[in-house]
Amino acid sequence: GDHRDLHSFPTRRSSDLLLPSGARAAEAYPSKPIRLVVPSAAGGSPDAVCRLVTQELSKALGQPFVVDNKPGASGNIGMADVFRASPDGYTLSYANVGTLAINKALYAKLPYDPDGLVPIGLIGFVQNALVVRKDLPAHTVSELIALARTKPGVLSVASSGSGTTGHLSGELFKTLTQTSMTHVPYKGSPQAITDLMGGSVDLMFDNLSSILPHILAGRVRVLAVTGASRSPQLPQVPTVAETGVKGYETVGWGGLVAPPGTAKSITALLNKAMNEALSLPSMQERYAAIGFEVTPGAPDKLSERARKESPMWADLVKRSGAQVG
Repeated sequence: GDHRDLHSFPTRRSSDLLLPSGARAAEAYPSKPIRLVVPSAAGGSPDAVCRLVTQELSKALGQPFVVDNKPGASGNIGMADVFRASPDGYTLSYANVGTLAINKALYAKLPYDPDGLVPIGLIGFVQNALVVRKDLPAHTVSELIALARTKPGVLSVASSGSGTTGHLSGELFKTLTQTSMTHVPYKGSPQAITDLMGGSVDLMFDNLSSILPHILAGRVRVLAVTGASRSPQLPQVPTVAETGVKGYETVGWGGLVAPPGTAKSITALLNKAMNEALSLPSMQERYAAIGFEVTPGAPDKLSERARKESPMWADLVKRSGAQVG
């Protein structure tokens, strides 16, 4: 006879039957793999940032973290998935300045509520770098501005997508330097970098974590970084503000979030494990190598950052007339 049907019933430990389901869930978190949604393409900056921390979190918590890349719609597709997920701690997401602060201004309607996500903690900050194709006749920011002014609308600025920090860093640059250049949005950073190296676009503002290897290998030429201070990885490269563009500053940041309704006990455990991982000198070195500055801290550091910066990005979105899609 065929006994397969006997095995199709889920087996349950007898002890499970005596426990209410809530107690069973709380028994030992985490007791199975944790899915971490990265709402952007594999190989981009958020992907690199997440893969570093999840290796340590897996060790600390004794469960594998499975990175699930869900790019599209400026991160909205991935964030909506997490927003609707069960708040049991087994689906988390990487959330950054785009998905927590910029998208509110960029989209009339979002498929998730950025303020409703439960913060686990800030991982850190990343500057953007202003890079140009190797044969562009501009070796400094002032030469780039002069070139853009002699050819209004001719220079093309690639970005990893409409409304990303890369795109808006470019828009702020155009506004403050009163130049006209054409924005070319891509579906993520890797393809934009490929086209920049190939010479089919002229320049881009991109996260150091994804552009740094190409800068160091000489495949693109760096003119400046976008933060308030120089990057430890590129100490010889000035900030955009230092080159004479007064008031220029943009920085990306990101951290981990959980679906609305996730228990404090779960987020506290994850925050503690994450902060311990980020405090390891080996981890700080590995993050520094990809241009990312780690800043461990309380969960609300992430939500505070989003609250504080939202008005600035909203203003930039409005001024740039940033188009979604």
